[in-house]
Amino acid sequence: MNLQITAVHIMDFLGVAVFAVSGVLAAGRKHLDWFGVLVIAMVTAVGGGTLRDLLIDRPVFWLIDTSFLWVIIAATLMTMVVVRIRNIPLRALLVADALGLALFAISGARIAETAGYGGIVAVILGTMSGVAGGVLRDMLIAEIPLLLRDGEIYATAALLGIIVYLGLQVAGLERTTAAYFGMAVIAALRFTGIFLGLRMPALRLGESQDKKQG
Repeated sequence: MNLQITAVHIMDFLGVAVFAVSGVLAAGRKHLDWFGVLVIAMVTAVGGGTLRDLLIDRPVFWLIDTSFLWVIIAATLMTMVVVRIRNIPLRALLVADALGLALFAISGARIAETAGYGGIVAVILGTMSGVAGGVLRDMLIAEIPLLLRDGEIYATAALLGIIVYLGLQVAGLERTTAAYFGMAVIAALRFTGIFLGLRMPALRLGESQDKKQG
């Protein structure tokens, strides 16, 4: 196994682990039982990658390598132990989700490239890999998905990070190094939104008319 393949596997394992953590924290806020927590963690961790693999007619990653499932179970159990010891703030959920987004978006773009899809298709598939698990998680626990929340920098961060990753390769940077830069961009943009409150401009139609009528 060469260094590049090892780096991809590490990204994937870290991605499913931190997404599983975000799933546990989200499920815990809804007071689900242990089975419900595990289901939410699993869906969050594998949802995006599963959708990507199905779309490009690729064997679903966790079916051909069940070690991903064990990583998810381990991350879920460890997080459940930690939350029983101390209270975990909402911001921890957002941070875990941001890290999962960064890891899975770039990993998804790399897999798309390997499957022969480049350019805008790689951007779309990578973004889908990063955001779909979180969307499924939020829908299952009856929350508005982060992807759709007012002005939230989420999918935009994934899009820009993947564009940076692809652009750096075009500029001649080695693929794995470019991937690290792409992940850093995604994480930095999400953290800016989480910690500094930066938001995307929202389209607001009819508000002035509504106020006049009111």
